[in-house]
Amino acid sequence: MSTAAAPVRSGAVLADLLPAARHRYAVDAALVLGGAALTGIAAQIALPVPGSPVPVTGQTFAALLIGTALGARRGFLSLALYALVGMAGVPWFAEASSGWSMPSLGYVFGMLLAATVVGALARRGGDRSVLRTAGTMVLGSAIIYAIGVPYLALSTGMSLSAAVAAGLVPFLIGDALKAALAMGALPAAWKVLGRRG
Repeated sequence: MSTAAAPVRSGAVLADLLPAARHRYAVDAALVLGGAALTGIAAQIALPVPGSPVPVTGQTFAALLIGTALGARRGFLSLALYALVGMAGVPWFAEASSGWSMPSLGYVFGMLLAATVVGALARRGGDRSVLRTAGTMVLGSAIIYAIGVPYLALSTGMSLSAAVAAGLVPFLIGDALKAALAMGALPAAWKVLGRRG
């Protein structure tokens, strides 16, 4: 059976368009491993932020793209693998760090939840138009901050307002740029795949 109609199928995410019906478990495992590895690589694109223990990285963008492209289940598994392996000692968190004691670990937990939520939204078409993708990315980013900023405050002893100033405000412009990239890339991918069908 052809996958040509997949781009318009309700409930599909981009990863579902891969023609691998006979090897679905192997493909899913490869997607989960690849998503974790991509997040680890993207985390190494890091710029320090003066006055903040949290750098600007590519990992949040990767986590949101993984969630939307793979769907909730595979997105969750990718980010869970990324988190667990990093906490076990593989230096693939931001700036080649690892372990449990980082003040930015809350953002990793936030990415895990965000990938799951944006993956569920993608199954409902949350990545197929510019406006829907914008809403999906904004919600995903809000989830990351909702967990990351309080964790930052608790782990460093900062007040919540200081944690917002150090762990949220400096990242808003970068997040807007990442959302704009996703707003162009995801709907365009669906259009290209739709034309091929």
